[in-house]
Amino acid sequence: MATNSATSSASSETGTVKALGLTSATTIVMGIMIGSGIFVVSPQIGRQVGSPALLMLVWAITGFMTMAGALCYGELAAAMPQAGGQYVYLREALGPLFGFLYGWTSFVVIQTGTIAAVCMAFAKYLGVLYPHTVSETHWLFHFGQIGPVQLGLNTEELVAILVIVFLTWLNGRGVRAGAWVQNVFTFAKIAALVGLIVLGLVFARNSAVMAANFSHFWSQFFAGFWGHGDFNLSGAVGGALVPSAAIVVVFAAMVGSLFSSDSWNNVTFTAGEVVNPRRNLPLSLALGTMSVTAIYLLANLAYLAVLPFNAIAHAPEDRVASAMLGVLYGHTGAVLIAVAILVSTFGCTNGLILAGARIYYAMAKDGLFFKRVAHLNRNRVPGRGLWYQGLWASLLCLSGKYNDLLNYVMFAVFLFYVLTIAGLFILRVKQPGLPRPYKVIAYPWLPAIYIALAIFFDVVVLWVFPQYAGSGLLLVLLGVPVYYAWRMLGKSKPAGA
Repeated sequence: MATNSATSSASSETGTVKALGLTSATTIVMGIMIGSGIFVVSPQIGRQVGSPALLMLVWAITGFMTMAGALCYGELAAAMPQAGGQYVYLREALGPLFGFLYGWTSFVVIQTGTIAAVCMAFAKYLGVLYPHTVSETHWLFHFGQIGPVQLGLNTEELVAILVIVFLTWLNGRGVRAGAWVQNVFTFAKIAALVGLIVLGLVFARNSAVMAANFSHFWSQFFAGFWGHGDFNLSGAVGGALVPSAAIVVVFAAMVGSLFSSDSWNNVTFTAGEVVNPRRNLPLSLALGTMSVTAIYLLANLAYLAVLPFNAIAHAPEDRVASAMLGVLYGHTGAVLIAVAILVSTFGCTNGLILAGARIYYAMAKDGLFFKRVAHLNRNRVPGRGLWYQGLWASLLCLSGKYNDLLNYVMFAVFLFYVLTIAGLFILRVKQPGLPRPYKVIAYPWLPAIYIALAIFFDVVVLWVFPQYAGSGLLLVLLGVPVYYAWRMLGKSKPAGA
């Protein structure tokens, strides 16, 4: 396990307890990355790209970007192993305003919105097991509707809020408690996914289905690039597509896969509590992202080995894993997948809650968040930050707009990834003497390639989903007047100002 009694003493610099070893750091990376996405996202991607080959291409590019980003963050994490992670990197490279904008957007929607959405996914799959008790139509009280927002509380929302409250309380009891839950649930969900992969690729593969999906795999790949696939992009449906248009379709389809692979950076928020962070942070980022990428690619191959591509693209309610086991075991298979997703989303939520509060703790120490959040509780964790985060995430559950909130910020998430990795170049010049026990491989090419791909993704999202990208950008920009207002109201001078 992660805890090492010889090294889990309080840090003299931050007061936090160094209790996260390599195992726990890696399970944080993997456990937060693996939520419900791998079980439900592939059908939407399949409908957009129209072929098995392009479905796999979407997941392959996603995996490359995730691993490249993690390797770049490894250098920053090893050089600046402080609580707050990405907030600290942006503050040091680009100044306190950019650090604040990241922290602001994380609190308003990136971290809390993700917590809300994952908990709602937990509640939806609990409803599969208990459909008459947990449902979005089972209202405890209902006051009507304003626009798309339902006013009241249903049992689905209640379950999501109870999960947030319980895990917030649990993580307030100390980092070891949160790490223990993270380890247990991450190993459990990995075991479930490995079982799904082995079942699909070894025991239940269908020769006729595989022939249909894979016999002309590369011809489907190239045919898709010239418009013979069932592309679902406005302006690119029907008639021939040039390869560049197909690339746009592929990157637009990556919204779901990138979200399913996101939040690997959360481990950097906990740097103040990681044992030997200069070694374990970059190593956990590399091990975690590479392992999850392999699992995701193999899971999609398992789907393609059991289900015809059309059955994947049109799986009921996009529950492709349930459809796969349903073919083999009927209702029992659907129940098994529901249990696996409950385990997966519960562990994912725990990691998000554990890590997120460390951003606000670092901001508060710089005078850019509520002062009380800068204090640790008796268990040496940022208790107030945990509860502020939990309260706002619970309110987002009640909003009924959590999925839209996630769509809004995908643009912003990758904007901050671009800025942070650009900061790697800046810091090489600005602070050449900064200790760098790990340096990103293939520098400067790997960071440059990542930045180019991430910028292209953001441009595609801005073009294809302007309402979401524009709203995400607006949320970021709203943080600018908030930053200056906060300073004018007499808060302490932020670090680096």
